[in-house]
Amino acid sequence: MNKEIYMVEGNTKETYEAFRQRIAAIVSVVHNELQPGAIKYTITESAPPRLSVIPFCKKKIAVISIYKSIRMPVQQLLNADGFRGAYHAEEAVPVAYDRHWKDGAVTPGVCLLTLFSKKKGLSYDLFIHRWHNGHTPLSLRIHPLWNYVRNEVKESITPNAPAFNGIVEEQLRTPADLLNPFRFFGNPFIIIPRMITVYADTSSFIDYSTMETYLAVEYHVRSV
Repeated sequence: MNKEIYMVEGNTKETYEAFRQRIAAIVSVVHNELQPGAIKYTITESAPPRLSVIPFCKKKIAVISIYKSIRMPVQQLLNADGFRGAYHAEEAVPVAYDRHWKDGAVTPGVCLLTLFSKKKGLSYDLFIHRWHNGHTPLSLRIHPLWNYVRNEVKESITPNAPAFNGIVEEQLRTPADLLNPFRFFGNPFIIIPRMITVYADTSSFIDYSTMETYLAVEYHVRSV
């Protein structure tokens, strides 16, 4: 099934709750009119902590994922205030949670949403190899991930979309699993070596100047 990802940003005058309501309303319209195979969105619902080992972006953003058979852009999302870009993506889920909550309810825990482009000068094949075969198993070994959705961007739907190559959604069971560095990276005896290892690994295939990380939550509106 074709997967399309749409990015919409909030404006500075919107509260987080107003942004959430706006995105929820747009997604509801898309769901009711298109009846896609599945639709969900990941969204910033609150400001990130001021102090964190993770360099969270302060902007409000929503990433809407739509699974459908027809490769046709969704005009309601293209016309949304704050629309930033849309992509065709290939999804992989190296580790998946066992869902026990209903569609429409927020996914328990939190999500680390990361957008990035490949490192300059690196071939695309080597970028994919390092990301899929090196970084993914490293992340699963180090971090207490509950669900890991790896989206490889295949092409942009819109001409002016940011040139991201990867959109990753990493779910953790509790906010502390992400925000407490000793839970995200490990105990005091191993945390520094692990942080160095993760940085060295990501910097080998990601252009850090393009990377954006967000503290987010996830909503399944219609499941597969």
